[in-house]
Amino acid sequence: MKEYKYKINGNLYKVTVGDIEDNNVRVEVNGTSYTVELEKQAKPKIKPVVRTESTTPAAPPTPISRPAVSGGKSGIKSPLPGVILEIKVKEGDTVKRGQTLMILEAMKMENDIKSDRDGKVTAINVSKGESILEGTDLIIIE
Repeated sequence: MKEYKYKINGNLYKVTVGDIEDNNVRVEVNGTSYTVELEKQAKPKIKPVVRTESTTPAAPPTPISRPAVSGGKSGIKSPLPGVILEIKVKEGDTVKRGQTLMILEAMKMENDIKSDRDGKVTAINVSKGESILEGTDLIIIE
């Protein structure tokens, strides 16, 4: 069983995730039990990989990042649910693409959350120790 604390619109929720059977999950929110049906994800179509012999060493893998948005404000979203361990920037800081902004603990691993563009931090929407969901806007960069 996993326990999480979420703050949504200023309200604190204590969520306990219990047994998972097929697509159903037993959860308890602030003491009230629910059965939650998970969305079934479509299985990705697998394309065959054609290998060719090469005498040059393979290039290191390129990290996946969101495309930069030209102009305006851009939110850095959480790729996974987890807990914020450390925030390495503050509002008003100028950041460069690829700079580590914060560290997120997810599935017992520390994940660097990096900037996807150059810009200025205009808002930090989370705090150290906060439990967050996947897709949460963490930092706004202008």
